[in-house]
Amino acid sequence: MNPALNEAIAVVMTRLIKRQAEVVRAVQRHLASDIADLRGDPEILELMASSVEGNVDTIFHALRHNISLENIEAPTAALEYARRIAQRGVPMNALVRAYRLGHGMVLDVAAEEINQAGLDPTTSLAVLERMTTVTFRYIDWITQQVEVVYEDERDRWLTNRNSTRALRVREVLATTTADPDALTAAIGYPMRRTHLAAVLWYPADSGREDGLARLELFLREVAESVAAQDGPLFVAADRGTGWGWIPLSPTAAPAASDKVKQFVTDHPDAPRVALGTPLPGVDGFRRSHRQARRAQEVATAAGARSVTAAGDPGLAAAALLGNNLDDARQWVTDVLGPLASDTANDARLRETLRVFLAHANSYKSAAEELNLHFNSVKYRVLRAQDRRGRPISEDRLDVELALLLCHWYGAAVLVAAPPS
Repeated sequence: MNPALNEAIAVVMTRLIKRQAEVVRAVQRHLASDIADLRGDPEILELMASSVEGNVDTIFHALRHNISLENIEAPTAALEYARRIAQRGVPMNALVRAYRLGHGMVLDVAAEEINQAGLDPTTSLAVLERMTTVTFRYIDWITQQVEVVYEDERDRWLTNRNSTRALRVREVLATTTADPDALTAAIGYPMRRTHLAAVLWYPADSGREDGLARLELFLREVAESVAAQDGPLFVAADRGTGWGWIPLSPTAAPAASDKVKQFVTDHPDAPRVALGTPLPGVDGFRRSHRQARRAQEVATAAGARSVTAAGDPGLAAAALLGNNLDDARQWVTDVLGPLASDTANDARLRETLRVFLAHANSYKSAAEELNLHFNSVKYRVLRAQDRRGRPISEDRLDVELALLLCHWYGAAVLVAAPPS
């Protein structure tokens, strides 16, 4: 490559690297919205973002420093993302399409920077041709790498997990078949019972190597604590997550969620747990599982709670409202103003206002729930309104919903406080 062209590419790539974080966010959001198969729980979306970031960083710096593709390695996050979606049954063509769409978006941004770099037309064309050639070669190379990882992991996963039962459970969840006796025979679990579904997982930084085995054991312990009528059903969702169902009698069902919460609280080494509500029959088996998955999405986004139950007041609404956390965060900020700041003081004001509104503007009832003096509640409510900057009466429903999102998602929907 001639020195002039090399220098021009360095200029353009320096500009692009300054926009790298912006490009990564745009690509990740576009892929998540445009490719339905790649939408998943927050953990998977976070891993997708890391994969995009790794690929963009690799190719940007290869171009900036004229590094040959033969001398680079596939980003670790990209390979791990391929493994994880293989475990979840996402088709390979969805991943390949993601690379093609992401490549197109990166080239569009590159063209913008070339046009704004003040190069002469001949040099601009040469830079674009060089970048197009190198990025196409990179996409061809990286897709071969992730395809190999995907296929190896898919084969390993299907071989090593309790494949027959797990596949049949997934079929039950994906179809409308309703013959309880036939399904009981197929998966070895009593479908005529009332079912409490659970999702169990350990945080990514837990360092546990016995994750699935420990999750299955923990589910059995939980089932014993709630007086299950039969053995629980456990299947692996991926290497770090398990799906479970506990068969209950109608009389034991109402108190089951509270008993599970207490059991988790009493065991500091417990995994994270998300619960559905106890529901009967085949339809209840499916519905309780869907509820538990939604509760897991909320819990994963919030990042703090050890156990989250779909029956907790307001969680179902929060799960629906928080389906897109970027939009939810902006809306919460629009509704609450400065009260949406992620500070301890604003958190106290938000929680007091939320309880006060939930108790139909009763300072006395709110004080009893919060274990505060009547005047303390009144003071905090007034301060919360002052922080917001306008009366609650104008859009009370919006305020209540925004406070509900803050209660369940915490920092995920708040505005970061400026450094002190």
